[in-house]
Amino acid sequence: MIAIFRDALVYEKGVMKKVNMHFDGMALSVFEGDVSVFDSSVIFDNTVILPGLCDVHVHLREPGFSYKETIKSGTLASAHGGYTAVCSMPNLNPTPDSRENLEKQLEIIRRDGVIKVLPYGTITKGEAGESLADMEEMAEDVCGFSDDGRGVQSREMMREAMLKAKALGKMIVAHCEDNSLLRGGYIHDGEYAREHGHRGICSESEWGPIKRDIELIEETGCPYHVCHISTKESVEIIRQAKARGVDITCETGPHYILLDDSRLQEHGRFKMNPPLRSPEDREAILEGILDGTIDMIATDHAPHSAEEKSRGLEKSAMGVVGIETAFPLMYTHLVRTGIISMEKLVNIMSVRPRERFKITSDAGFTVFKLDEKYKIDPSDFLSMGKATPFEGKRYTADVF
Repeated sequence: MIAIFRDALVYEKGVMKKVNMHFDGMALSVFEGDVSVFDSSVIFDNTVILPGLCDVHVHLREPGFSYKETIKSGTLASAHGGYTAVCSMPNLNPTPDSRENLEKQLEIIRRDGVIKVLPYGTITKGEAGESLADMEEMAEDVCGFSDDGRGVQSREMMREAMLKAKALGKMIVAHCEDNSLLRGGYIHDGEYAREHGHRGICSESEWGPIKRDIELIEETGCPYHVCHISTKESVEIIRQAKARGVDITCETGPHYILLDDSRLQEHGRFKMNPPLRSPEDREAILEGILDGTIDMIATDHAPHSAEEKSRGLEKSAMGVVGIETAFPLMYTHLVRTGIISMEKLVNIMSVRPRERFKITSDAGFTVFKLDEKYKIDPSDFLSMGKATPFEGKRYTADVF
């Protein structure tokens, strides 16, 4: 059962009061008892009630690629994972680079979305990097501007975009990737690539554009968010920028926290962009979570067809799914092991994303059972995408 509860919980001095919470015609009674209260969240009887999770980086694939995912299947999957709000990426067909194109996506969201969906507009027309999208006419109905899936290669184009976004009161949300450094790579340029004869993607292809854009933020004053960071250099560059007061935030994904290239297998479910990096990079990502350099966890949920993910590391499409497994995996491997507190996890998966992206509407609540053990089985996913590097892994905590 998917349980997203929108009725306000009532608690006072650590005691949960009896309430009735309704979902889809069903009611759940919560009785008085000793509870632990933090950040609008409640734990009782090995069940946790949280403010609804928020993911600022999800690919819903519609319009244009409904054979991979639809807004209906993607939002059902999001709800299944405990999310009540997601931000949908703009690499679609047509790309939301004008009011007319954005409206095609908004129409489907209004019709089929089962949770709150906030779309991005593109930074450039067609995500081609050559001219700015019609940012002003889209600003009212987008959560920010991104050319996700493609880095903005031109420094001057990014500067122009930042000035426009700042004037509109919107954020630039950047996929940082220098195409000139890719050289046909498709996994991390590390030990696994060398041992198995694969072409690697160097770390500088990510951290180089971040460094460039930080200089532009300091020049323009535009609020800026970095998508899916994966390298130790990215963490350190952003850490130093924050220390100088630069208006920058960033996200990473569960796979960069829990996996590295020593865990790679010759299967498409281990291929994503950016790729799984080195063990040292993974350690730096975790340190960035601990010290607050990394503001939030976003899944980069990127569904593809089974055929597109069946071609091995070299030829499979980039991207894995993760919206239905993110919270259970993070709870199992970060909270239960004592690496971070539940309060910290709630902050980086619900509170902080909403604050930064100004998602001010009612978050609702989501409920997880904490004491049962499960195994990740993609056949149970509501998403049309099934490719996950965590297939077969065991975890605790499942949506109630």
